[in-house]
Amino acid sequence: MADITPPVGTGPLAKREARLAWGLLFPTITAVALVVVLPLLAIFWISFKPVELGDLRAPEVVLREDLRGGPEVAGDEATIRYRLRNSSQEQQITGVTFNDVIPEGLQVVELDPRCTLDDRALSCDLGDWEPGLRDTLTIPVIVGQAYFDNDLRPQDSAAITTGASSNILTNSTFTLDNFKRIFNSDEFFEVLWVTLFYTVFGTIGALLVGLFAALLLNKSFKGQGILRGLYLFPYVAPIIAVAFAWLILFDPFSGSANALLIQMGVTDEAINFFGERPLALIMVTVFEIWRYFPLSFLFILARMQSIDTDMYEAADMDGASPFQQFWYLSMPQLLGILSVLFLLRFIWTFNKFDDIFLLTGGNAGTRTLTVNVYEQAFAVSNIGAGAAVAVVIFGCLLTFSLFFLKYISREEGL
Repeated sequence: MADITPPVGTGPLAKREARLAWGLLFPTITAVALVVVLPLLAIFWISFKPVELGDLRAPEVVLREDLRGGPEVAGDEATIRYRLRNSSQEQQITGVTFNDVIPEGLQVVELDPRCTLDDRALSCDLGDWEPGLRDTLTIPVIVGQAYFDNDLRPQDSAAITTGASSNILTNSTFTLDNFKRIFNSDEFFEVLWVTLFYTVFGTIGALLVGLFAALLLNKSFKGQGILRGLYLFPYVAPIIAVAFAWLILFDPFSGSANALLIQMGVTDEAINFFGERPLALIMVTVFEIWRYFPLSFLFILARMQSIDTDMYEAADMDGASPFQQFWYLSMPQLLGILSVLFLLRFIWTFNKFDDIFLLTGGNAGTRTLTVNVYEQAFAVSNIGAGAAVAVVIFGCLLTFSLFFLKYISREEGL
């Protein structure tokens, strides 16, 4: 008799379970999309737009209103003045209008041809405005006693302005100039090389120092807990505090490090550790290693303590040296966690901005891609170019991650 049982996963119950699963996952997917995907798409969008820092705010009609003439008694003449301008120096505003209410007690003597008055409601149609255009409307009035009795001012009723303009962030204007500006610059490849040097040596150094620290504290001894806590200090301390501590320590004029080197006869004059090439790049890399090795230390130590000690006892009985025990027993067990740590630390270090910015500001040959994003977007006020550099960073990290997961992790059995 033929088996008529429906395939697994195609029955009504399986479909209901799938819908329930997607329903439960929907809040998480939405949160990820809002927090990660949408900003990433926005960066890609802006990278192809000719947008500067001043373009983030849409053009608008700026209006200032006051009463000129200084009236003191009823019957005095005065002038309501409206000063208007286009806030943008590059974009046009079309269909500019504004509406206001003339305060009670002010009798309009003459109107501007572009304006109409309905009772006390003032409406003005100013047409299309070119970039940076300024205009002034003056309306002569006679001041009545009601104006003084009510203690009114023209600016008490806010004028409402309208106008349409093209927002560079949402219109259909796209360009490749941002990427051309990046790749046609000779300094881009220098910045890329600095980023790779800082990332590769900072990542490998943090792993090696963390591994060495884990080997030191893998044995039980008195004061072990205190020493482990001290090892964590660089990672948990506020970045701004440790960065300025290093700057003071290695200051060429008053730093303790220079004073010690001069007294020991290592150097005849003070060394500007964070102001000379290529020493500044080496110093920020050493700072990266010192600050972030505790993270590697924690993970490696936890993995080492989970390894069965029977293997080491058997190896010791067979006459294996400590190095042989580490290389042939510990390392195969640590390759998995070392691979994961290398991937994470590489990505985090590649994206690192605050350390270098606080130590050198990107000067003396320490400008990385992330610092370049800041300089393009805010120092030069070119948001589009800054977003383009961010896209390049994303491309580099995506390429590295795919290569790592496809080849390196396969060899490690991850």
